[in-house]
Amino acid sequence: MSGPEQRLLVAPDDGALGPLLRVSDDRLAPHAGYGWHEHRAVDVVAVVLAGSLHHRWGDGAALLAGDVAVLRAGTGVRHDELAGGSGARVLQCYLRAGMPTASPSHGVHRAPRGWVDLGRPDARLWVGPARSEVPVGEFTAVGDGLVVVWGLATSRPAWAID
Repeated sequence: MSGPEQRLLVAPDDGALGPLLRVSDDRLAPHAGYGWHEHRAVDVVAVVLAGSLHHRWGDGAALLAGDVAVLRAGTGVRHDELAGGSGARVLQCYLRAGMPTASPSHGVHRAPRGWVDLGRPDARLWVGPARSEVPVGEFTAVGDGLVVVWGLATSRPAWAID
C-alpha cells in the first residue's frame, strides 16, 4: 500500500487562522492508508469528499462521502485510516487542541448539511452542496460537489509569530 497524494491548501504558521493549523486535500488509492501514526494535542477533522474511509482506532468507524469525522487526540492516540475499494478523497484539517490534556475521542457526523457542532467556541465547520448558498468564512474549500467553510475565531493566539 502506498500513502496519500497530498496537496497542502493552507498551513499558516503565524496564527492568522486562529486554531486552524493545516488543511490538505488528500487522495488515497483503493485500500491505501496513511500508515499507523500518532497525534497528540491536536483535533483532526476529516471531511470525506469522495469514496470511503475506515478509521482504525478503538472500535473503528466506516466513513462515506459527505461524512465528517472528528478525532480529538488529547493526551495521545495512535491510529490509521484506510481507503475503501474505490479509494478516497479526504480534506484533512488540523486544529490546535481545544482540550489538550483530555483523553482521546473520535466521533462521526453522518453527511451533515449546514453548520457542524465541533464542541468548541473558536472553530466551526459548514458543509453543503456546491450549488447551495455558501456562508462567508475564514477558509473555504470545494471538492467533488461539496463546499467546506471554516468559521474561525482569528484573534492572535499567544504563540503567534509577530
